[in-house]
Amino acid sequence: MKRRHLLTLVAAAPAAVYSPLAAGQARPIRIVVPYAPGGPIDVTARVLAERVKDSLGPVIIENRPGGGGNIGADAVAKAAPDGLTLGIAAVATHAINPWLFSRMPYDAARDFTPITQMLRVPNVLVMNADTATRLKINTVAELIAYARAHPARLNYGSGGNGSAGHLAGEMFKRDARIFAVHIPYNGGNPAQLALLSGQVDFNFDNLATAAPNIRSGRLKALAVTTPQRSPSLPEVPPVSDTLKDFAIDTWWGLVGPAGMARETVQRLNAAFVAALQTPETQSRFAQLLAEPVPNTPEEFGAFMRAELAKYESVVKASGAKVD
Repeated sequence: MKRRHLLTLVAAAPAAVYSPLAAGQARPIRIVVPYAPGGPIDVTARVLAERVKDSLGPVIIENRPGGGGNIGADAVAKAAPDGLTLGIAAVATHAINPWLFSRMPYDAARDFTPITQMLRVPNVLVMNADTATRLKINTVAELIAYARAHPARLNYGSGGNGSAGHLAGEMFKRDARIFAVHIPYNGGNPAQLALLSGQVDFNFDNLATAAPNIRSGRLKALAVTTPQRSPSLPEVPPVSDTLKDFAIDTWWGLVGPAGMARETVQRLNAAFVAALQTPETQSRFAQLLAEPVPNTPEEFGAFMRAELAKYESVVKASGAKVD
């Protein structure tokens, strides 16, 4: 009778919403990095995974590169929304690729739950130092003036059609009302070598990549692409000092699949924001010239929507397309 009574009570009880994070999950949290190991996104994800283990338990990193980041992002979009599978959303996967690829396996606006932005790395407008001296270009305004006076004389390189450097160049050309020939290379390193050798006149490069050559004097930094000066290069003004509202940088953050429970999202947000704000984490990221930008899920969601809208016109104007 006692056993029958217990079974009756269990059957009559309302179904509980299972939240592994709230209950103390048996499995570790998995963060899918949609790029190969060793890059800045992978390194920063591993640093944070180590920082949150005391509050969230074990966190493992799973690299799922390919498809310009789409393969890894799609794995997150199609995971169960239980808080055990998270992923890195980057400017490529959530702002550029939806307009660059003819077919996407996920919807960047609807298939994810924002948790927090993690970091941004400024891009920097750089010229070959010898070229800048020969053309007497020391500022963004002087670069624009030269380009207007000598149409199609200047060229710029990038890591390929649709890359961040390509789109930054297209945005710059549009806002400055100039024309410069785009020369795509097979990756960021060949593009920088072309600039260093004088094959191209200017590039929009990642600050972390360009900084050593800026400091050695081989490259001349004209401006950073963030709205404010970078702490890593405080003497270099932003492009927006010359072209109002110009802003483009490399960013990434943490997301989960759509449909995650609010309490799970809030707990994840609290843990990762706290990790981003520790002096040890900030010091480690400063070595990568990356700036922590922790925020709320709502703020990160609004930011990603704005970035997605911004890049629609930029990608379409560039003519870049991946079939």
